[in-house]
Amino acid sequence: MRDLGAGFGYLVKGQRWVTGHGRSLGMGLLPGLVTLVLYAAALTGLAYGADDLADWATPFADDWSSPWLSLFRGFLTVLVFAMGLFLAVITFTAVTLLVGQPFYEKLSEDVDRAESGGEAPESGLPLWRDLWISARDSVRVLTRVALYGIVLFALGFLPVVGQTVVPAIGFCVSGFFLAEELTAVALQRRGVELADRLVLLRSRRLLVLGFGVPLALAFVVPFVAVFLMPGAVAGATLMVRDLLGETAPDPDSASDSDSGPDAEPRTRPETATGGPTGR
Repeated sequence: MRDLGAGFGYLVKGQRWVTGHGRSLGMGLLPGLVTLVLYAAALTGLAYGADDLADWATPFADDWSSPWLSLFRGFLTVLVFAMGLFLAVITFTAVTLLVGQPFYEKLSEDVDRAESGGEAPESGLPLWRDLWISARDSVRVLTRVALYGIVLFALGFLPVVGQTVVPAIGFCVSGFFLAEELTAVALQRRGVELADRLVLLRSRRLLVLGFGVPLALAFVVPFVAVFLMPGAVAGATLMVRDLLGETAPDPDSASDSDSGPDAEPRTRPETATGGPTGR
């Protein structure tokens, strides 16, 4: 259970890091604001059209007597909007990261440099290639999330369990995949593919949930999501360093090893796949 607290600690540390680096905070807010406007418009449209969608999907209930007709369709309307909100929470991070890829990569690199004494892994790929990999992996992740969402949506019809246990599981699913999207910024620069990223995160599932679930809960409030995104990227980078066993260098040992003709070259830490951190 200690990992749960450690995961939440990385979320807090990330917020503290960007608070202490005002330029990084300002740079990280812009993509979230753009994405927020788009999502606010989409959710507003869903709120106005959810009841019409419920009516269209249930023609068999047209002849039901009151109050069963209104209760049934009202329940479906709430479920449709809840499903849309669930998908918005999940996809918000992916879309924001895609929109703000150059900004968040720079922020993540700054965190790595601050923690490693000036070094940061680089993918060595052109920007368009990084954007393509990020978009491709996001689609793969969102496909997984959609499958979970369909199952949870169906389970939501179960009495009692559908209103208690299922929402809790939903937030755990949201939290895990939010953490995956955020850690992808740092792991993609280290050349770690999606399949290996998922294996890495599952190896410390409680740590990942401790980081991602509170964030998923906070992201339900759109304005909160915007302001937490820069710190979430910074915290995810710090968590990646923990997952890969990367530690900040000892200044004394670093100064000794850097001096003299017999100094040994520094090596990069290994990734979860056993390869070098850069590509």
